[in-house]
Amino acid sequence: MPIPCPGHLLPDATDAFDVAYRAAKAQRAVFVAIEREGQQGTVKADALTVGPGHSVDEAVNGALRAAIMRLVDGREAGSDAYAGPVYFMLHGVPSEERARELAATFHAALYGELEPLNRAVPGGGPNG
Repeated sequence: MPIPCPGHLLPDATDAFDVAYRAAKAQRAVFVAIEREGQQGTVKADALTVGPGHSVDEAVNGALRAAIMRLVDGREAGSDAYAGPVYFMLHGVPSEERARELAATFHAALYGELEPLNRAVPGGGPNG
């Protein structure tokens, strides 16, 4: 997948999580996917699939954790969100479109590009 990856290219792992996860692992790429929950969506991102040569630095972890807290506080994600350090998950995202947008920003962030995350979840940084 390109970095940043447009949301429409992200896999829907609703019925194929294992297949999507194994594919990311085989490609040594960050796993990112959405799952449908009725009208809502789930976002899953995992940097373990890249392998030991990829690290997620503390600035990225901090930005992702802060964004997740803002999403939970703004009721764009459920309180059961999981915030790192290498695996991130949001349940209860209001729509598939928003889930895809957030998944794409998580993907970019896990490769060190925080600007898409700052635009999608404003309020976390000097420009957000």
